[in-house]
This record gives sequence, C-alpha cells and structure tokens, in this order.
Amino acid sequence: MPDLEHALDALTGRVSSLREARAAYPSDLAPTLDAALAELDTAVELLAEAREQLSRGPRRQSGKKDGSQRELKLLRQVFRAFPVPVIVLDGGGTVRRINPETSRLLGSPDGYLVGRSFPLLVDVSRRAAFRSHLTAVLSTGQPAAFETRLAHQGRTHLAQLAMARLTMPGEPQQMVAVVALPIEVQLPEPGDRRPEEADGTALLAAARRQDLLSRMAALLLDEEALRRPVALPRATRLLAAEWADWVVADVVRDGLPRRSIVMGPKNLPVNEVIRQVESSDPAGAQVVAQVLERGSGVVFEMVDDESLLGFCADGPVLTAMGAGSLLCVPIGGGDGVLTLVRTHDRQPFTLADLSVMQEVGLQLGMAVRAQNSFQSRSRAADALTASVVPRSLPNVPGYEAAAVYHPGSSVGAEFYDVFPLPGGWGFALGGAAGKGEEAASVSAMVRGGLRVLSVWEQDPDPVVRKVNEALVEQSTGLFVMAVAGFVKGRRIRMSSAGHHPAALVQPDGYVRFTAGGGVPLGIAAEAETCTEEITLGVGETMVLYSEGLISSRNDKGEPYGEERLADVLSRCAGQAPSAVVKAIEADRNTFSGGQVWDEIVVLALRGV
Repeated sequence: MPDLEHALDALTGRVSSLREARAAYPSDLAPTLDAALAELDTAVELLAEAREQLSRGPRRQSGKKDGSQRELKLLRQVFRAFPVPVIVLDGGGTVRRINPETSRLLGSPDGYLVGRSFPLLVDVSRRAAFRSHLTAVLSTGQPAAFETRLAHQGRTHLAQLAMARLTMPGEPQQMVAVVALPIEVQLPEPGDRRPEEADGTALLAAARRQDLLSRMAALLLDEEALRRPVALPRATRLLAAEWADWVVADVVRDGLPRRSIVMGPKNLPVNEVIRQVESSDPAGAQVVAQVLERGSGVVFEMVDDESLLGFCADGPVLTAMGAGSLLCVPIGGGDGVLTLVRTHDRQPFTLADLSVMQEVGLQLGMAVRAQNSFQSRSRAADALTASVVPRSLPNVPGYEAAAVYHPGSSVGAEFYDVFPLPGGWGFALGGAAGKGEEAASVSAMVRGGLRVLSVWEQDPDPVVRKVNEALVEQSTGLFVMAVAGFVKGRRIRMSSAGHHPAALVQPDGYVRFTAGGGVPLGIAAEAETCTEEITLGVGETMVLYSEGLISSRNDKGEPYGEERLADVLSRCAGQAPSAVVKAIEADRNTFSGGQVWDEIVVLALRGV
C-alpha cells in the first residue's frame, strides 16, 4: 500500500508538469502528448496491479478484508482526483465513467454524461474517424492519439484525445480510457502586451454586433417595412449576407410553426437541398419546439444532434445543410423562430452571438407586429375612405366633372359623391367635425343617407333635413357640414347645412360665390338650411371644396382662404375641370410647403 501511494503521488506530480508544459508550449504538443500516453500506460499498470491485489483479497484471511476495501477506496479516490479529464468508454463508445475534471471541462454533471454516446461530443466531420480509432484500440491494444473539437452545453474545446485499452474487474467486456488534453490559446500576461492589442479582437466583434443591430433597426423602421410585408425578407437577407450560411424563418400561424423563408449559402443555387429545407415541417423540429416553448434562444457551438431541425427526404435537415454550428431564437413573443446555421469551415456561434440574435428576434417581432397592425388599420382606413369617396365619377350628360381627394395625417371625415337620380343627377360634399374612425363612419352614414333619400325627393332640401333628424336621433355627438344638389338640365338646386359656398367661374375669368351657409347637421332637431338655385351655362364651372382646403396654412400660420382660391380660379377660366382641380392642388401645395394636415376635397362641374 505505501508503494502504491508513492507511485500515485509521483504520477500526479508528473501529470501536473505535463499540464504546465502544455500551457507553456501550446504550439508544440507532440512531446507532451507522447508523454501523456506513457503516463496513461503507467496508470493502466497501476490499476492492473491494484486489481490483482484486490482479486487475491478474498482468498486471504478475513482480517485483511479491511485493507482491500481501503485499496478500492483509494483507487476510486485516485480516479476522482486525477488532474486531467479521464473518460471510460465501452466498446460502443458509451460513457461508463468520468472524473470530476471531465465534468469541469465539458460543463455537465457526472450523472448527465454517463450512459450517453461520447462520439456525439466529437466534431461531426471527425466522428467516423474517432469510431475507427476506438475500434483499433480495442482490437490491437495499442494506444492512439486523436485531435478533434469537443462540444457540450455551449462549450467548445479543441482537444487531443489519448486512448488506451483498459480491462476493468467485474466488466465482461474491455473498456477504453480516454484522456482529453484541451488545446487552449494562452495569452501573454497583461504586462507583456498593449491593452489595445489584448482587446482588439473582442472590440471588433462587439462593434460588428452593434453595427448589425443598428442596420437591422434601420431596415425594420423604414416606412416601406410598414406598408409592405418586407420586414422578414429584409432581416433574413441581412443575416444571410454576413452572419450565417443558412437562415430559416418559421412563422406561427394557427398555433403551429410554418416555414416562411429559407436563405441558403450565397454560392448555392436554388437546388434540391434548398427545396427540401423549404418543404420540411418545422413542427417536427425539436429545437423550434424548444425555443417556442421556453421563449428563449439556444446556441449549439457544435451540432451534436443532427436531428434538431427535423428531417427532409435525404435525412436530417442539418446533415443536408452541412451544419457545424446552430443558433435559434424566438421572433418576438412567440410569433415565430429564427434559425441560423454555419457550416463546418466557419467559426462557430458563441453565447455573445446568441445575445445579439435574441435582440434581433425581439426587433423583428415588433416590426412584424407593427406591420400587421399598420396594414390592418390601413385596410380599415381604405374601407372607410371607400365609403366616403366614389371610386370614379360618372358621366353627367351636358357636363364635365373632375375631383381631387387628399387624405390628411389621420383617417379623416370628408366625403363627396355624384350619383344618378330620376330625371337628373345629384351630388353631395361635406365632412364631420372631427377625425378618426368614428368621424369617418358618421360621414359615411350622411353620404349614404343623402344618396338613398334623394331617390324619393324632387328637392335636395327635404333630403338634408331628414338626414339631420336621423343624425340627431343617433346621438353621435358630432356635427356635419354638408351641401347637396340636384342637377336637372342647366338648373342646379342646392341645400347647404353650414357648408362653404360654391365658387362659380365665368368664361371671362370672373369668380363669384354662392350663398352657402346654414347650420351643420346634428346640432338641433330642426334643421336650419340655406337653399339656392343657379343656372350653369356652357363654359361656366362650379367648384365645391372642403374645409381642409380653405384652412390649409403656410409657414407663417396664414390660412389659404377663399380669396386665394378665387385668384387661382380666375386664371383657370375656360379650362377643363380636370385642369382646374390640378391647378388648385398645385397652388395649395406651394402655399403650405407640401404639408397636408386635414383632408382636402375639390369637386368641379363644367357646362358643355
């Protein structure tokens, strides 16, 4: 027993010296590895001698049993205290024993790795070679050395593996003892280098990540990303250009992930591999389900399970991709999953990459939700606009008609309409005092009421009054300025409820305004309207306009006003209605510097 303890102490000292040599001379590992193999043989001999002593123990007198037990405990203690990672494998490569140093290296408790396949920790490109070395060691009994990457629990090490055959008492089959010598880059001491040299690589990597976040934010905050569904394609293109060989976006629809976008390597055409990745079902991908369930991303610095992303026609998707490293993060708060894959010949993803991609996923999720919300509101706004503005103006016999409509900064409430009547035509123009969906819906109700009720009346004034009664009964709290008119031959009869007067342009350029006036609809149960009848001759033009035109302001705060409108109209004498509305539009745009706050409506009718 004293001899064994002395031999073990000496072995521990020599192994410690080898570790120091490895740290001091990382570029010259061959002598260190040869010595480590020799020490491994020494350890095997010591274990064999101890086994022999233990095997003779039962035949000794009972008084010596306690000594055998002490020897067994000592051997176990030696294995646990061995200062280098040692793994004991069976013939199939399954982990049977590991020591604490192995747990420290791989970042996993002892019990987690025991019973698992050790080749899964080996770089995918070298697993077949490792299995061949393992078989050769078992068959010949000759030690072997093997260099590879080991990855587990987010840690990656380039290591030299020294393998030797081992026969363990009580085991029916022979084992292999594997000593892992990590190859680590040893930086000089801080005093031997300049700070900028020491931190340059880290600073460059951090700057690249910050640049990615800035560029991603600029892409996703662009106005086009709200108006069109381009946020996801833009983000995946940016990531595929610089950060990954493969980028896959899966979006959750109806509670299940659906494959949305697949970006392959730049030098890879759209071929069968990309099509297979596109057609594979993300619902069967373990890593996608894990990220969606936990709501947080994962990184595999080295892929140790090629089935993580599911299967395609040729087998595991990651095998078809040639995956070496994988990173997967949620899009938003469960809107989908973003998966990035790098091939074997590129640097693996790190925890720092995972952190920045988590932020990218959050940004992308917010952009997609903002896009959906914007488009939903845009569709609602378009529907409301369609309810207050006709798609096109009909042909009115004896007249030419044209109109211009500009939406404001929010959903407004201006409307106009031209519609057929028994024996003539009708028109209406106005707007609710307010903005938003409620004001637009009230305007749509007024426009529809004026159009429908006009079918049963010979005069627009009763129509306006009935719409007022209905609006008061609805108790919307909004009032509406409106004007309605019936066109029969050259005669135009109008009823105004608080609306601006129409402008009449003579062929010689003289401009006058009708009476207008009245009280807006919805204020009192008894409507107060102003009625008027005019005759519009050939070459004369009637122009109706909204409050938004007259109240437009310049940079000095001055309103556009009816006087400026009259000046523009006087220069448009004899011109077609389409030219008149364009001239008004251009002049107002110049006056207010292109700014439009409220809706602008202009309707022109010219006798021909």
